[in-house]
Amino acid sequence: MLLSDHALCTSGVGCQSRYLAEGLIKTGKWTVRQFGAAIKHDNYETVVVNDDFIIKPIDGFGDRDTIRLALATERPDLILIFTDPRFFIWLWEMEDEIHQVCPIAYWHVWDNYPVPEFNKVLYESTDLINCHSHLTYRMCKEIVPERTNFIPHALPKDTFFPLPAHEKMKFREQFLGKERLDHFVALWVNRNARRKRPNDVLESWKLFLDMLEEQHGHKKATLLMHTDPLDQEGPNLLSAVEMLGIKDNVVFSTERVSFDHMNLLHNITDTCIQISYAEGFGLSTLESMQTGNPIIAVQTGGLTRQVVDHRDGTENGVALPVELKSLVGSQQVPYIYEDYCSNETTAKGIMKLYELSPDEREKLSKKVLEYVDSEFNLNDVVTRWDETLTELHENWRSRYEPWNCTTL
Repeated sequence: MLLSDHALCTSGVGCQSRYLAEGLIKTGKWTVRQFGAAIKHDNYETVVVNDDFIIKPIDGFGDRDTIRLALATERPDLILIFTDPRFFIWLWEMEDEIHQVCPIAYWHVWDNYPVPEFNKVLYESTDLINCHSHLTYRMCKEIVPERTNFIPHALPKDTFFPLPAHEKMKFREQFLGKERLDHFVALWVNRNARRKRPNDVLESWKLFLDMLEEQHGHKKATLLMHTDPLDQEGPNLLSAVEMLGIKDNVVFSTERVSFDHMNLLHNITDTCIQISYAEGFGLSTLESMQTGNPIIAVQTGGLTRQVVDHRDGTENGVALPVELKSLVGSQQVPYIYEDYCSNETTAKGIMKLYELSPDEREKLSKKVLEYVDSEFNLNDVVTRWDETLTELHENWRSRYEPWNCTTL
């Protein structure tokens, strides 16, 4: 029984849920019943993807009564939860009821240090924690080492892949115009929200354009931003572009698009930029790498293991340093770091990638493709999930220790 974003939606959690569910079903060992979460659905009818994959749309991520009914009627072999832990506090509070029927598994991410000791009671109420960033894995290993594994996100090879050079140019002309065929094009794919630092991306691009004109005598570069510039969660990006004087060098892609279209956007660009101050994983950069593009990313959260090859320390593009760490928090999350890289450093990172020779870019592209296939392979991810879930199903009862209540 899977609790996460609706597996047929286009969110990162939704897509990863679908890839995992489909992969497990193909093993012939698993069936999946999902409560597909969203703030609101247009249609609440149960979706039968196939006999082994059935989705019930729900508002939010569920409640106690929903789970009690499902436990009684479905008798699941395990419950798998996947999103921010704050959405599942209610579920952990009833873990004693769930454990009368089955174990709890969690595909988990935590953005940054310090180690979240305040999550310990949640982790100890969970039987299997598979972390999709290596940073999360390192932190959880310090708290519950016996039930923690590292299993990253991954993408289907037939969804994001490199196109031939002539097709890239054809689609670049189609999307960006003939006048931009010889431009250096960077892609930014995010929600227009504060955490993603969209205005800082724009100012970094402005600084890069100034450097480009000073050092190379032109401004042949375009930033393609796939986002809503008027999203209420972020700044008015149209006004920011006007203020910075870079209207001729920024293009917005504002419509929701198919995966085929998204693959084209990655293929017509030269790099993908990500400078969020907190980023659990970062799927847009992985998509970009899977099309053969190097990335420009700050070394935070799950981005670090993408932009830095952990095998030898080389970079899969430009790894931006964390120059400022801000310790923030709330009542639910008492402490966590935000990681910042300056706009000046980001601009220099863009220039570093721009100034690579054609041979250096080709070599880097091949390296990026090899790295993704080695470290973020969907078949390997599904196999690892199958192994850990099978072991959990077979052995959890012998390890489970109920909470003891002591009356003083």
